[in-house]
Amino acid sequence: MAHYQLDARRLLCPMPVIRAQNRVAELLPGDVLEVTCTDPGALNDIPAWCRINGHTVLATRRDGNEVIIDIEVGDGT
Repeated sequence: MAHYQLDARRLLCPMPVIRAQNRVAELLPGDVLEVTCTDPGALNDIPAWCRINGHTVLATRRDGNEVIIDIEVGDGT
């Protein structure tokens, strides 16, 4: 398992989800991707995308105006 970071700050919907999707496609099951966004909608959009695509949201948190979401990559089933 490896830990990666994605900077999706200053991107508006749907770009944080698209960038997360593209990055997750490059990772292995069990890897963790930490996505940092400034679009508050990502707090709903990324977890919804994860549920649909078999990934797990490990944590969500706010740091000032930033939203940080930790995703564990699923195996695609």
